[in-house]
Amino acid sequence: MPHTALKTEMPLSPDLAGAFAFVESLHAQGMGGILNSPCLPSPTLSKALGCEVVVKLENLQATGSFKERGAFARLSALTDTERQRGVVAASAGNHAQGVARHAAAMGIRATIIMPEGTPMVKVHQTRALGAEVDIVGSDFDAAKAHALSLSEETGAVFVHPFDDPVVMAGQGTLAMEMLAQYPDLDTLVLPIGGGGLAAGCGLAARRIKPEIELVGVQSDLFPSFANLYHRTNRPIGGFTLAEGIAVREPGQATRALLMDLLDDVLLVDERQIERALNLFISHLRVLPEGAGAAGLAGVLADPERFKGKKVGLVLTGGNVDTRLLSSLLLRDLARSRRLARLRIELVDVPGQLSKVSEVISRAEGNVTDVAYHKTFSDLPAKVTYIDISLEAQDGAHMDRIETALREAGFRVEPAGY
Repeated sequence: MPHTALKTEMPLSPDLAGAFAFVESLHAQGMGGILNSPCLPSPTLSKALGCEVVVKLENLQATGSFKERGAFARLSALTDTERQRGVVAASAGNHAQGVARHAAAMGIRATIIMPEGTPMVKVHQTRALGAEVDIVGSDFDAAKAHALSLSEETGAVFVHPFDDPVVMAGQGTLAMEMLAQYPDLDTLVLPIGGGGLAAGCGLAARRIKPEIELVGVQSDLFPSFANLYHRTNRPIGGFTLAEGIAVREPGQATRALLMDLLDDVLLVDERQIERALNLFISHLRVLPEGAGAAGLAGVLADPERFKGKKVGLVLTGGNVDTRLLSSLLLRDLARSRRLARLRIELVDVPGQLSKVSEVISRAEGNVTDVAYHKTFSDLPAKVTYIDISLEAQDGAHMDRIETALREAGFRVEPAGY
């Protein structure tokens, strides 16, 4: 049975009301230099999706992510005594860099606990921003447990990445900026990991425009909040591109808020996340990380749901592994058949490869790689084959190239990606 949210402004608890009032004051004073990031329409994305799309580019923040909004807000709320004791946080990336950057700017000692396996580039970036980094624990939960223990031992303030009223209010400034620029938005689509972004933006948006539709998105490998919302019991775990929202347990405070705030929660698979990444790159010329593309993946997962609406998306971060990026781009080209590898059987006589090249050239294809096989083959001695990688304009063009090769007398079959 689908969950139905109340499309009204939610009454805020005293803690949340105070947090939002405090953060609105910070925002009016310039939010510590945090960028009021561009929120841009995308006619080409809109045409492809059947809805009017505007995208908030949080990948342009100094640390490459929205996370520094909440980190700055929480650090700003510390008393003088708390600042002297320092802060500790647990994070594998974006929250770490947000805390490190603003703690350094405020003269606060920061210790970040990162789990084993955190990419060294993120460790180096966090240290370069002025924080002390310790690598502890096999995963985020273990790192968080150590950070909480360290907080108790030293008196340093633990800065939670999402389950904190001031952090949520800080993330909510993003929605305030979107609606100030586009008050006619019908829907906000928000990724959910721990829930701080979705809760903060949802509360801020409903205070400004109570009737706005709020849709959450999770990876189908980590449906922790979707299970609660839809009363399901889907398994949790696996390797996802959207590691920034790969959270096994949403926050206690955020989950309670989101159960009432959200109109729906969508799940997206890895192909939809990959496709969203590639659409951002090809249509907006911007570079997202996996979690940063989850909102767009949600629209790709259910385009009829958003048809004809004006939809606000948040590209939440751009801290992507560049090695992974090249693989994703090539996989998308292969899936759309703009790139293919064909196996072509040849009689082992001179001139055969030249003939293949001539046919492909006439069909306006582009050869990117050729592998010639003869020794390691079970074909007759007078027969061999080549694996040839080709670029085409689209799938239909690739079909025409294959047809031209067959009409020239060659036996052709796909050789895989």
